[in-house]
Amino acid sequence: MKKFLLLHQGFETPTPEIGAGWMAWFEKIAPHTVDMGNPFVAGREIGKDGASTELDYSGVPMTGYTIVNAENMDAAQALLDGLPMIHSTRIYELGKM
Repeated sequence: MKKFLLLHQGFETPTPEIGAGWMAWFEKIAPHTVDMGNPFVAGREIGKDGASTELDYSGVPMTGYTIVNAENMDAAQALLDGLPMIHSTRIYELGKM
């Protein structure tokens, strides 16, 4: 099995329905879950010149992550079925060091 990072994008104020949708999705993918992840609260982007930019929920922010096991990229994408996405989810295969 390979590991994949799911980066969740987009934000809207959580409702009980959205929360229930996320919990149902986490239960569904539980056999594949390495790290359920957490929502992002605040962030900062640092450029190579040392300049920094505060990151918030404006625009289409990265709002959380999940790490899963899957055979390949297609199998990782299939795990998104039922995910109550706000905007989109990026999938990255995690390499080995």
